[in-house]
Amino acid sequence: MEEERDLFGEKIGPADTPSDPVVRTRSGKDDTLTLHAATLARQINLETLATAVTVSWNPRMRSAAGRAFLKDSRIELNPRLQDLPEEQRADELRRTLLHELAHLVAFERSGQRRIPPHGAEWRQACRDLGIPDEDRCHDLDFQSRRLARKYAYHCPHCRAVIQRVRRLKRRVACYPCCRAHAGGRFDARFQLVERRLG
Repeated sequence: MEEERDLFGEKIGPADTPSDPVVRTRSGKDDTLTLHAATLARQINLETLATAVTVSWNPRMRSAAGRAFLKDSRIELNPRLQDLPEEQRADELRRTLLHELAHLVAFERSGQRRIPPHGAEWRQACRDLGIPDEDRCHDLDFQSRRLARKYAYHCPHCRAVIQRVRRLKRRVACYPCCRAHAGGRFDARFQLVERRLG
């Protein structure tokens, strides 16, 4: 029989086993991770943060592993963390959660004033949370979504081409041409001409 493990890959003993099985969701609030983050905040004497922090999964995230929302003490994680190979999953999930929690800790300790995102306060919070060597960026292979560009606009004067995902809603002119020949003001002679791609 296989040993039961928690989200971070640690063994769960009979006393640790929750009465209801934890459902691994791919979106919405994660009560288990929220409880874990609150416990960590309490361990470093931040009761206010411990009562406010929430952790959720956001399926709209593409390339970021996680992000912290300082004003409402909220952490969002990328569900793709759950798709990582088993030997890597628990550690990456743990590090990402601690990384984002460090942002909230630094913000709380600073009196909620504006501080550099990965500055001295954040590094101190990382040390206090047990990740002293944390980098500011992850090295996971989360590809960002590339949207197909559906529109091309060209300047009739200089022939410059600008590709866009969305259609322009108003008349737009080539800025370099308007600057060079019309004193930087809109001039219909340099109005971009639309061409639909693909």
